Amino acid sequence: MKAWWLGAAYVCCVAGFGWLALAMESHWQQLRGAQPLPAGTARALRVLGGIAVFASLLACLRADHASMAALVWVMLLAAAALTVALTLSWRPALLAPLVAWVRAG
Repeated sequence: MKAWWLGAAYVCCVAGFGWLALAMESHWQQLRGAQPLPAGTARALRVLGGIAVFASLLACLRADHASMAALVWVMLLAAAALTVALTLSWRPALLAPLVAWVRAG
């Protein structure tokens, strides 16, 4: 069961950092081209990103005791940030499912 919680924590971290990255105009353009990033969408992406990163902390706390969970969470943050950075530089289209709810406009 611990592995499931840690896997969920990693997925939440990646989704959170993906949403936070896509809230930036430059990364949004990598994914959506000339489509402008509405201010409301950017705000929603930041909120979703923050919630997902916090959810990853909660999942780590569910998997382990607090001192170990904090260590694992920091390592997951680093791994997820690297994952999103490499995805943005290699294949930004892989992050498209994170903003599938945003209509092309």
